[in-house]
Amino acid sequence: MEVIIEKQNDVVTVFLKGRLDTLASQEVSQKLEGLAENASGTIIMDCTEMSYISSSGLRIFLALRKAASEKGGKVIVRNISNDIRSVFMMTGFLNLFQIQ
Repeated sequence: MEVIIEKQNDVVTVFLKGRLDTLASQEVSQKLEGLAENASGTIIMDCTEMSYISSSGLRIFLALRKAASEKGGKVIVRNISNDIRSVFMMTGFLNLFQIQ
């Protein structure tokens, strides 16, 4: 799993590429740790090239959302595939996140 983080003013875009499975989620969680600590702005999770998400991956999204809401920020999920949209729908995540 490749994670690219770009910052522009108070908007951070996280590009996720590959499978966000249980093994990858540990690494991704460490890379996003700093974002959770400073989540007062807008965080965009760009999932254009993310092909899969496990329950561990969903927990990362949920933890980031919680951290952002506690600090007055927000998380936007962008460009999810139909398969990942189905997972978000089944788990109720479509209601938790702003999806673009």
